[in-house]
Amino acid sequence: MVRVTHRLVTIGRRAGPAGLLLAAAAGAWVWVAAHWGGMQAMPGSMGLGLPAFLAVWTLMTAAMMLPATAPVAALYARTIIVRRAPRMVVFTVAYLLVWAAAGLPAYGLAVGLGRAASLHTSAGTAVAAAVFAVSGVYQLTPLKDRCLAKCRSPIGLVLRYASYPGPSRDLRAGAHHGVFCLGCCWSLMVLLAAFGVMNPWAMVVLTAVITVEKLAPAGRLVARAVGIVSIALAVAVFWVPALAPGLTGGGVSGM
Repeated sequence: MVRVTHRLVTIGRRAGPAGLLLAAAAGAWVWVAAHWGGMQAMPGSMGLGLPAFLAVWTLMTAAMMLPATAPVAALYARTIIVRRAPRMVVFTVAYLLVWAAAGLPAYGLAVGLGRAASLHTSAGTAVAAAVFAVSGVYQLTPLKDRCLAKCRSPIGLVLRYASYPGPSRDLRAGAHHGVFCLGCCWSLMVLLAAFGVMNPWAMVVLTAVITVEKLAPAGRLVARAVGIVSIALAVAVFWVPALAPGLTGGGVSGM
């Protein structure tokens, strides 16, 4: 762990805060491709216990979330005068700890959905429809818009973080921003229950959606379009169960 932290600090000094996060994301993607790239979509928690699931979940969220967070990190870094690289490591770790904590309910959800899907194909299809519907509806809610607005225009948040006193500032800032990102993106992450928690193709597509939502000029329209598509999938999955291989055993392979 000390070696990894030292390496991240070195990268941060050379490439800046955005480079630090992108390097961490790239490392997480390499791990995902090496360990899960050739596997089929698996239901539920993939047979992992809670500690292993949390470790995999944290690496997965690092791969998916850090690219879109890099611009915010770069903006926050401008408020740091001394020891910028190690303090940005603290910011990033705090951000990821929020997503690691989200892995606890994600594990419970994965186990529950996996058990429901194992009862009968029709049960898995119904569960998949519910997952698509919940995700799609949330994408269209004011809460999603509010969280997405904070992620898309973070200047107000960064100014707030700059006023945090004491040595815990970076930890508080990273965690606070992580909470807003969680509120913005949980509805997309929950789709992995339908597609397969470690389905690399689904991860790539959802990472692209998350990045476009947060960074592209038409990000809010994309978020609404994804919500409408997800609701449509909630209906279509009854006719095409393979749309949700993680819950219906559609057998869609990874990369």
